[in-house]
Amino acid sequence: MPQKPDLPHPKPESRRVGYAIVGIGKLTADELIPAARTSENSYVAALVTSEEDKGEAFARAFDLSDRDVYTYDQFEELADREDVQAVYIVLPNSLHREYVERAAKMGKHVLCEKPLGMNADDARQIVAACKKARVKLMTAYRCQYTPEHWAARDAVQGGRLGKVKLLDSIHTQVETDATAWRMKQDLAGGGPLPDVGIYSVNIMRFVLGTEPEWVFAALHQPKGDPRFREVEESVAFTLGFPGGIMATGLTSYGAAKTTTLRVLGEDGSLLMDPAFPYDGLKLQLTDEAGTHQPSFPEYDQFTQEFNHFSRCILEGGTPWTPGEEGVADHVVMDALYESARTGKVVPLKSSRKKDASRGPDKPQLPGK
Repeated sequence: MPQKPDLPHPKPESRRVGYAIVGIGKLTADELIPAARTSENSYVAALVTSEEDKGEAFARAFDLSDRDVYTYDQFEELADREDVQAVYIVLPNSLHREYVERAAKMGKHVLCEKPLGMNADDARQIVAACKKARVKLMTAYRCQYTPEHWAARDAVQGGRLGKVKLLDSIHTQVETDATAWRMKQDLAGGGPLPDVGIYSVNIMRFVLGTEPEWVFAALHQPKGDPRFREVEESVAFTLGFPGGIMATGLTSYGAAKTTTLRVLGEDGSLLMDPAFPYDGLKLQLTDEAGTHQPSFPEYDQFTQEFNHFSRCILEGGTPWTPGEEGVADHVVMDALYESARTGKVVPLKSSRKKDASRGPDKPQLPGK
């Protein structure tokens, strides 16, 4: 059970955005509820879960009542809750579209965990539903809201490394539970690629600000291992970006926890190691002046997400990582799976517009 802070929030709830969190798993317990309680403009107003007893225990721990706990069948009752302006969907990937569409029909804004859907077509339908309902949609790409990743992006796009030539990224972890939903194709849409490999795909697109023109991939799905009856164990991939920039990635459910990002330019390089955990990110820049490790103020990645989306709701902005950003990653991942099936390079239609899939409102970074 997460711990609630002792101090009351400085802003009344009437000046913050109330969220219903849909799904009470480890992420919600350990990260989201504590983050919302420390957000400058957000708070948890309701919980939606299949486990009423668990939901009621959380409600009591966070100054909510049993009446603030809803089952999935009661989800539409949130339509009458004026204090719930947004929902945060934290469910298996196969349920994202259903619950985004149900929330949009109620007129609720949606913050949805990545990946946005099961594939690009699924994600496009999610975007269309929110546009039709005129509600805001943000894909929860927490790494695009950190000062470390923005410093890496600024170094790349600001010319500090010279002309960029190569990128590589690794995101691996060992999954031991063959019964977990992420090991089921019909619930997850794939193995490590849409779960952890997506971080590598997304952040390489983010630091460059452009889209790949082609992709190539190979995967391994071992026989006889019950964990990988339905999904792949490992994927190795290459993305070809405009200007001859080559990016390679490795992702796996069978290799020790590793999260890295490296960018190599003609005049310098950068390394993030670790690159993707919830805290403890480290950035190292090497240029003509030597090697530097910048320092950044303390912050919480999920609080950053809440702050940004709530600010967009309160001020009428467009999220930096809207639904279109989620679609863009699915386009790449769909092509990677196609390449792995066919053994061929798959060409993509690459937009020439910088940050084509991102919103105009950049996040407010800590300390700025």
